[in-house]
Amino acid sequence: MAVPKRKMSRSNTRHRRSAWKAEAPKLVKTVENGKTVYSLPHRARVVEDSQGTPLFLEYKGRKVADA
Repeated sequence: MAVPKRKMSRSNTRHRRSAWKAEAPKLVKTVENGKTVYSLPHRARVVEDSQGTPLFLEYKGRKVADA
């Protein structure tokens, strides 16, 4: 098990924790059917029919999975 060998000081603990920061997701702007859509890069896109029912997942113009 990973057990610390020595006690870490309160200052070092807080300094380590304060260095971590959450980032806002990087979004990619695409135009689909005349609408501007923002999505995450390198993710499969859900293709829907006219009623909004998900049909399948698409990545780089190819079908990759059924929805």
